[in-house]
Amino acid sequence: MKETGGDHERHDKDHPPHGVCQAHGAPSAPNPGAQDAGQHHHHDHHRASGGNSAAGTGVRKDPVCGMAVSADTKYRLAYAGRPYYFCSASCHNKFEADPVKYTGSPAEPAAEPTAPGTIYTCPMHPEIRQDHPGNCPKCGMALEPLLPDLDEEENPELVDFRRRFWWTLPLTVVTVGLAMVGHRLGWMTPSTQSWAELVLSTPVVLWAGWPFFQRCGNSVVHRSPNMWTLIGLGTGAAYLYSVMATVVPGVFPQEFAAHGRIGVYFEAAAVIISLTLLGQLLELKARSQTSAAIKSLLGLAPKTARRIGPDGAEDDVPLTHVHVGDLLRVRPGEKVPVDGVVTEGTSSVDESMITGEPMPVTKRAGDRVIGATMNASGSLVIRSEKVGSQTVLSQIVQMVAQAQRSKAPMQRMADQVAGVFVLGVIGIAIATFFAWGVFGPQPSWVFGLINAVAVLIIACPCALGLATPMSIMVASGKGATNGVLFRDAAAIENLRKVTTLIVDKTGTLTEGRPTFERAIGTNGYPDEEVLRLAASLDQGSEHPLAAALVEGARARGLALEKADEFESSTGIGVRGVVGGSKLAIGNTALMETEGIETKALQGQADALRAEGASVMYLAVDGRLAGMLAVSDPVKGSTPEALASLKAEGIRVVMATGDGVATAKAVAAKLSIAEFHGEVKPADKLDLVSRLQQGGAVVAMAGDGINDAPALAKSDVGIAMGTGTDVAMNSAQVTLVKGDLRGIARARALSEATIRNMKQNLGFAFIYNALGVPLAAGVLYPFTGWLLSPMIAALAMSLSSASVITNALRLRRTEM
Repeated sequence: MKETGGDHERHDKDHPPHGVCQAHGAPSAPNPGAQDAGQHHHHDHHRASGGNSAAGTGVRKDPVCGMAVSADTKYRLAYAGRPYYFCSASCHNKFEADPVKYTGSPAEPAAEPTAPGTIYTCPMHPEIRQDHPGNCPKCGMALEPLLPDLDEEENPELVDFRRRFWWTLPLTVVTVGLAMVGHRLGWMTPSTQSWAELVLSTPVVLWAGWPFFQRCGNSVVHRSPNMWTLIGLGTGAAYLYSVMATVVPGVFPQEFAAHGRIGVYFEAAAVIISLTLLGQLLELKARSQTSAAIKSLLGLAPKTARRIGPDGAEDDVPLTHVHVGDLLRVRPGEKVPVDGVVTEGTSSVDESMITGEPMPVTKRAGDRVIGATMNASGSLVIRSEKVGSQTVLSQIVQMVAQAQRSKAPMQRMADQVAGVFVLGVIGIAIATFFAWGVFGPQPSWVFGLINAVAVLIIACPCALGLATPMSIMVASGKGATNGVLFRDAAAIENLRKVTTLIVDKTGTLTEGRPTFERAIGTNGYPDEEVLRLAASLDQGSEHPLAAALVEGARARGLALEKADEFESSTGIGVRGVVGGSKLAIGNTALMETEGIETKALQGQADALRAEGASVMYLAVDGRLAGMLAVSDPVKGSTPEALASLKAEGIRVVMATGDGVATAKAVAAKLSIAEFHGEVKPADKLDLVSRLQQGGAVVAMAGDGINDAPALAKSDVGIAMGTGTDVAMNSAQVTLVKGDLRGIARARALSEATIRNMKQNLGFAFIYNALGVPLAAGVLYPFTGWLLSPMIAALAMSLSSASVITNALRLRRTEM
């Protein structure tokens, strides 16, 4: 059985999304396991030779015009298992039209696809690319592969940092405990306490903190001061100063003694390293989830296809062995292996992963099918037209990957001023050293060295490092208890800035499943009898529309009868016998086949279709008995949610894969002024890009695979918790209950969180603004005061406590 709802069969299946325009140097992103030998990733510029490559160089020769071409040109393709590079789209197209002309030999299908090299890039600075893992020279973040592998294990940096954190956390805790109460222990001398803290803190600083010192060194080498510079200098200075105070305490003036020993900062260095590791663990965990969307997409494609040979024999082959022009059998319940055109058979195909439309679409000879969509009931023979990186699924993978790379994660507020702050602190430390050395009392240069180190120590960002993560952690917990899950700090920061919200229809504004709406009887048949008879016959069907009728009848307490002689005519409807009467339920095509006139209900049917409903007719013993309407109802919470968003000045735009008439009906019902129907994944992505280029801060709310590229590209992607895993993995915010009212609540929390973060940063910077001059000895000429370790430790503790206390206030935010 298939609906006759006019809009449900109007999708432009003849024009799947075109290839995605890629950033300079970005590789094509095929689906592993769905790749033809002639359509591979083009990372081959990392190999010594191949195709038109010049061995050992980054220069390639255009086979069409002979011009030298850079290896990272975006105009490239593979032929006969080799990569070819072109200077322009014109040469690329000429080669693609007649490759034999330029290579001298036809392509032979390779048994296995060529394994591509992996390109690693920085999520913060996408222009950084290399063929091996490492750290970004600009910001120190670990480089990530452009595209994840389905067999890829957990992020090795995450595993490494987790080990460093948990192995050294007990040592940090004990070090802090000794620093706080060690001098009160009668059995421990001051000297013994310093040596104990040295032994405990050394593994924390030198082993657990080693990656941070490497990043600090890189920032100096590349002249890119950042928070790693400050953390490396601060913790390094604190540790080295403390080692000297422990090993050679006699070189220090007595003014620096407290509790019988020269004050040390082992606990400060250890705490900063542990806190920084914790922050990195949270960040790496969030970043690792961005690849989950692509892995989910890659896993959608079947691993094999049933190929029909020239002699008619059928055998299952790996998807990598499928080539353009192959005939493939798609049996009921199987996924379509690649993009192609139907040559034999009729069936209903669930294309919701691409269109978002909940109703299966009838496919007959000549219709196009899309790889990874689900064949429902009939058997199809298709001729493959696009394989490997050319399929619609692979195009979606490319779009999601490029959208994720097109924007960097949030630059924390501390990082925005880190460059200036770091240089300022270093400048003050150097000035302190020379000012004390030239003008200070004897031993002047010792005072200069100690005070310069004190400046670096007190400027070490303990409170600064806590300021943002504490607010984010509290806000994330608050959101989770209210059904709003934030993936990272960027989502919380950006949500409050949103000016435009793009919403998908099916599953976002609506329930996402067909529901019985009404039955209309004619020729003496009551409305309820029409529903009862139709539901009785449809008990034998697995079609979503049939399930909606059966559920509607049972909800109304109607007594259903057993159906005999049940027969399904794929794509048009079903026939059978109920209570001795011959019944037929289906679309206009079925009624025409049965010789039944439907004009009596034509006007009402058109009116229902205009409201977005799907219509089917019921015939009893050769006479029209009535019609039934099934629709995807609007969620009860949707009108209130849209009203609250509009009240906040947010522009709402609906974009759906459903037909234009259905989109118009739903938009009118919800007072949405701007809507787009028959929208494919690439179109949604383009819509987001156009709005962003116009200056809008765009949020995208959706629940389907077809929404994934737009969710990843938008400033804030919002997924329905009732939707697909791919959508949730592509989005930064998930509404657990699929209730759009959560967006308004999340915006309120976003505003409160950013306000809280600014307050925390204010506390931290005020602490540094007051502490650094004191450490530099500004007050010494007037008061004789120098910063003692005890006062510095107390000030640092109070600063951190103020930040934590302020962040905890977010728990009282109204949502």
